[in-house]
Amino acid sequence: MAAPGDPSGPDPGLARERTSLAWTRTAISFAAVGGVVLKKDVAPGLILLALAPVIWWLGRLAYNRPGKFKVITVTIVGVALVALAVALTH
Repeated sequence: MAAPGDPSGPDPGLARERTSLAWTRTAISFAAVGGVVLKKDVAPGLILLALAPVIWWLGRLAYNRPGKFKVITVTIVGVALVALAVALTH
């Protein structure tokens, strides 16, 4: 039996599963926004739609390697800023 606070022990709050679901929700949100933008302008909409599976994949990567959260978070923020810039310039 693992000692309390032992990171190799069971996760009673299911934090990793909740985090995985949050990444999935974020990817779905990007896909939904991409679909809306696609109706107005094709290029930014396709970019946003292409980012949805990338975000989902990065979330799965974070789930399998919990120590990579900072790098993945910075990457997602960067992708979101690029998507915002593309959406605002078109």
